[in-house]
Amino acid sequence: MKWKNRRKSSNVNRGSGAPVVFGGGIGGLILVLVLYFLGADPSVINNQNINQGQNSRYEEKISEGQKELEDFLSVVLADTEDMWHEKFQEYNLTYHEPSMTLYTGSTKSACGIAQSGMGPFYCPLDQAVYIDVSFYDELKNTFGAGGDFAFAYVLAHEVGHHVQNELGILNQTQQLQKKLSEREYNKYSVAQELQADYFAGVYAYYSKEKGYLEAGDIEEAMRAASSIGDDKIQKMSGSNINPDKFTHGSSKDRKNAFDMGYKYHDIEHSMDFFKNLDHQIQINIR
Repeated sequence: MKWKNRRKSSNVNRGSGAPVVFGGGIGGLILVLVLYFLGADPSVINNQNINQGQNSRYEEKISEGQKELEDFLSVVLADTEDMWHEKFQEYNLTYHEPSMTLYTGSTKSACGIAQSGMGPFYCPLDQAVYIDVSFYDELKNTFGAGGDFAFAYVLAHEVGHHVQNELGILNQTQQLQKKLSEREYNKYSVAQELQADYFAGVYAYYSKEKGYLEAGDIEEAMRAASSIGDDKIQKMSGSNINPDKFTHGSSKDRKNAFDMGYKYHDIEHSMDFFKNLDHQIQINIR
C-alpha cells in the first residue's frame, strides 16, 4: 500500500499501562483465540477471566518497526476519516470521527481492560479503537495473513464498528442481546461482524480509487478476512465446528462480505446481512 508521506490522523492516542494478564491453562488459551476474532464484545472484555498482574507501561522508546506500523495505522485511520465523511455526506449525515489508542501489553478503555491477547477491538463507550501493533505479527504468524493491507483491513473493520455506532446499529443489536437467547443473538452478532467486513471492503474500494493500492493488496485483505472465521478459530481452539456458536461468521462468509463491500461500496447493501433476521435493524438517520 502506498502510504508514506501522506496525512496522518490527529485522533491517535497512546495508552497507559494497566495491571492485567490472562490466566493460564487451556481456558486462557481459548479465551485469547476467541478474542482474536477482531472486535471482541466489550461485555466480554470488561474484566472477565482476567487476573491481576504486573503493570505494563507503553514504552516511550519503541523500535523502528513498531514506529513504522504506528505511522501506517495513523495514515489508514486518516483515510477512513476522509472516506466516511464523504459517504455520510452522500446521505446527508454527519460523521463523527473515532479515536485510536495504540498501546503495548495492556491499557484501560471505557469498556474495561484492553490486553494485547484480545486483538484489536472497538469500544462504543468511548468511541475508540484499541490496537497493540504486535497484532501485526500475530496476524502474519498465527493466522497466515501477512502484509500491510491485511493490517489496514483490520483497522478498517474496527472503524466499521464505529460506523455502526454512528448509524445506530450497535445500540439496536445490544438491546436485542438482552432479550434473545445466546443462540438467537449470535445471528445478529454474525450479521454485525459481516457488516463491519463489508465496510472494510468499502474502504478497500476507496483506496483503489485514490490510487493507494499496490499489486496484491486486495488479496492480502481477503486472506486476512478468511483467516479469522469462526470455523477456523474453533479448529484452532480444539473445538468441533458448531455454527450455532458462530459470532463473527465463517471464513467464507467473512471473505464474501469484504468482497461485497468492495463491489457495491455503499451503505444500503450493507443492511442485507440483517434482512432475513426476525427483528428488523434500521439505519438511524440523525
